[in-house]
Amino acid sequence: MSELLPLPEFISPDDPEAILRAGLRFAGGKVTLACSFSLEDVLLIDLLYELSRKGESELTTDVTIFALDTGRLPEETYEVAEAVRSRYGVPIAWYFPDTVAVERLVRDKGLYSFRDSLADRKECCGIRKVEPLERALRGQAGWITGQRREHGVTRASLLPLEHDPLHGGILKINPLCELTESQLLSHAEARALPRNRLYARGYLSIGCAPCTRAVAAGESARAGRWWWESPEHKECGIHRGGL
Repeated sequence: MSELLPLPEFISPDDPEAILRAGLRFAGGKVTLACSFSLEDVLLIDLLYELSRKGESELTTDVTIFALDTGRLPEETYEVAEAVRSRYGVPIAWYFPDTVAVERLVRDKGLYSFRDSLADRKECCGIRKVEPLERALRGQAGWITGQRREHGVTRASLLPLEHDPLHGGILKINPLCELTESQLLSHAEARALPRNRLYARGYLSIGCAPCTRAVAAGESARAGRWWWESPEHKECGIHRGGL
């Protein structure tokens, strides 16, 4: 986007479908959904599917879905990916990290360098997630995320629509930003959404297998991500928080 236009105001900022609809209209071009196959992202795919069914396919025509395969995802995540592809009949564009960069990192620093320091962890995330994301967002007018304010301190000030300064100021659509955990589960139950089996084992936020664990009662969803780090650092670099 060469010029950052004023973002529209919402009458119902807690209405995910209204936010999604307004964001798609405002983007004015191709939009892509970043899918990690979390419950949030599956709900967003379901909402897009419903928009098409309601006769609003003009909004979803230019919407694509992509996923980042870091090479360290748990088996359970792939199961959800296949369930989503089968249920909704949508293609998933998978992006992989640069092979040479991954080989160099593992050869020079080993398989678990991300636990040595914050800088080392961000280097790993940069190779496995940030660089592939940049490729996925090229040519896009906007992207949809499943971020919620309840996820933790790095997302507490999340807005329904934002200009993304990390990716050229394109539109960032966060339809679920005000959704609570209980509301998310209620939507998932009502729609019988495909669900990662790790949720039943206490996981609330699922990323790479070595960097994700179950959380204790009362902990935030992101407490299980990079649990050896401070809360303000719990972002991989694809979002602005925690940088």
